[in-house]
Amino acid sequence: MPSLGITGGIATGKSYFTARLLQCLPAAHFDADRSAHELLESDPEVRRKVLEEFGVQAFAADGKPNRNFLREVVFRDEERRKALEAILHPAIRKTWTTMAEKTKSNGDWLFVDIPLLFETGVENAFDHVVVVACSAETQLRRMAELRHLPAPLARKIISTQIDLPTKMNKAHHVIWNDSSPTCLEQQTAHFAELLRHYHA
Repeated sequence: MPSLGITGGIATGKSYFTARLLQCLPAAHFDADRSAHELLESDPEVRRKVLEEFGVQAFAADGKPNRNFLREVVFRDEERRKALEAILHPAIRKTWTTMAEKTKSNGDWLFVDIPLLFETGVENAFDHVVVVACSAETQLRRMAELRHLPAPLARKIISTQIDLPTKMNKAHHVIWNDSSPTCLEQQTAHFAELLRHYHA
């Protein structure tokens, strides 16, 4: 069965879309953000490299990743952000490509949720790529209301990603999530039917 790459921008509703799509069309699922968290939590090699690069402040006294510290550092310093990505991205890619090989041999659908899909140049690994997008105003409002991020930091985070219009132009499909959850759910149901039609 085909593989679907799911991407977008921060606070565009990608996770909600993915959860609803899985209800409409059951599939194997990989979440790159969750994988990054798990690697920082428990992968010895990743933790060693992060400690060497960022120092003891990268982890709290209980050994858990200091996410607030890492977020502030990487979005303040471009080189530090690239250093963290150089540690995490190869390990994340190895995990989902292994999963892709397994699901392909089993004949299962695979949905891979990767926020930096285009930034990491893996779009050609998927049969379909869908971008979940919204207006810049909606994106900033959600980051303030739902993630409690100050506007300067929100804009800085957005600036580190390829802009949404470019992502939309590079994708096979676009979900425009600038309205209500009901509207997104309806689009998701239609998209699931489209995928079924393509691969009946």
